[in-house]
Amino acid sequence: MKEMKRLRFRPLAEPRSFGSGLIIGCILASMIYVIMYRSEEGIDHLSILNCKVPPSSSLDDAATANSAVEEGRSILSTGSDPANEEDESAINSSFEEEKVVITGRNWSVDEEEEGTKVKNDKQVSSKPSAIDHNQPEVMPAKKPICDFSQYRLDICDLDGDIRVIGKNLSSVMLVVSRDTPASSWEIKPYPRKYDHSAKAKVRSFIVTTLHASAAPNCDVRHSVSGVLFSTGGHCGNCFHDFADVLVPLFQTAGPLHRQVRFAISSLQGWWMMKYRPYLTQLSAFDVIDLDGDDRVHCFDRLTVGLRAKRDLMIDAAEAPDGYSIAGFVELTRSVYGLGRARVGPKKNPTKPRLLFIARSGTRKFANLDALTAAAEAVGFEAVAAEPDFMDVARFAHVVNSCDVMVGVHGAGLTNFVFLPTGAVVVQVVPLAKLDWIATNFYAEPAMGMNLEYIQYDISIDESTLLDAYPRDDKVFTDPESIHKEGWHRMQEVYLRQQSVRLYVNRFGPVLEKAYGLVREKE
Repeated sequence: MKEMKRLRFRPLAEPRSFGSGLIIGCILASMIYVIMYRSEEGIDHLSILNCKVPPSSSLDDAATANSAVEEGRSILSTGSDPANEEDESAINSSFEEEKVVITGRNWSVDEEEEGTKVKNDKQVSSKPSAIDHNQPEVMPAKKPICDFSQYRLDICDLDGDIRVIGKNLSSVMLVVSRDTPASSWEIKPYPRKYDHSAKAKVRSFIVTTLHASAAPNCDVRHSVSGVLFSTGGHCGNCFHDFADVLVPLFQTAGPLHRQVRFAISSLQGWWMMKYRPYLTQLSAFDVIDLDGDDRVHCFDRLTVGLRAKRDLMIDAAEAPDGYSIAGFVELTRSVYGLGRARVGPKKNPTKPRLLFIARSGTRKFANLDALTAAAEAVGFEAVAAEPDFMDVARFAHVVNSCDVMVGVHGAGLTNFVFLPTGAVVVQVVPLAKLDWIATNFYAEPAMGMNLEYIQYDISIDESTLLDAYPRDDKVFTDPESIHKEGWHRMQEVYLRQQSVRLYVNRFGPVLEKAYGLVREKE
């Protein structure tokens, strides 16, 4: 009966109703088709707008991306010497005018997604689309990442077609597509931007984006990444050599496994000679002296500036591949061939060795002989030595042979980078309310290097300032007022005029504590 009812339905329909139904049915079918088609295409374009890989192609795209990464690593590890100069026409033809600027390292979440979007634009550009191609596609602005938000430093990470001219111009240029507006940034590639006296001795570089038609031709094409930095500022002071250049350079260039070329501004021959062992451990290539080289150097990747969140420390959360200050210490031992990695049991037990950092100028131990005798009475083999300005290796071996290092607050304490793990650092802090810099420059870095740390704050009677000022002078009664007069006034009084004359009876317990810490490890 149901079948018969269906057969009876069609003859009962009037021709006009039948035609209207047919038209409505066709419209519905067309709408369903369009919705399904646009839904499929919409997923793709929605993925683009959201900067995410389309789900339907995630597996293939991931495989392609991994392959590209591996290919890139292979190029880095087997790249030819970038010092070779190539024919200009060949170099220029290898550069594409329509370059996509890929954001570099240190991405924020939004920036990383934008970097993904650039890749996705390339991947899906050949697919059919429901978008009207007569309308210009809305693209986010592309530019190199220049981060000026940090208190300590400015840094730029560039990826693409990069041209560097050091002499005269001090310019870093990134070639971009014609639809990208030109931009520029000024940067001083030295990680102490809050220090105006340091900045005054650092040359500025202008980082610009420009179109291929305006870019200078390449003279030298480098097949490895580049890192551009300055050895101006306060370089020449041991603390600043390490805190402002060597440790930040390790954090910035270490992950490139020597496949990196350094471009250095304000490079001085003596500095290069002094620290060449570090540079050759971090790079397999000769450095570029930007002040004396007027050639156009071309890179595919370049970092302008060095990463350094704190002095003599590396933030593990920001450093790639687990790079840490402990890793820098290991590098240092390798650089200078230091034999002792840690304080520990000895096959032939001997007296633990204690080193007093001697100073010939200010902040010296005025009664060094008495302190040496006191250390020996506790049970140490006590020695005193002054760092050699140029012969870092010699003094590094002296420090590495010791179990305890004692020094008055100052750059000489930086030599604790040469101590074996587990050794003891004793910082003698003179008058001046130097708690902050004593803690941040030396105490926390020493502990970050897995060293034991003891701080000894002197009394007024242990300061040689008593030889120059009456006891009721504000130098003693109100150090804050001296600080308020500015850094240079504070430096003159407390750091240049002051030495220490330690009371042996008062300092004795510190020596005993240091001795006990060493013996616990033997």
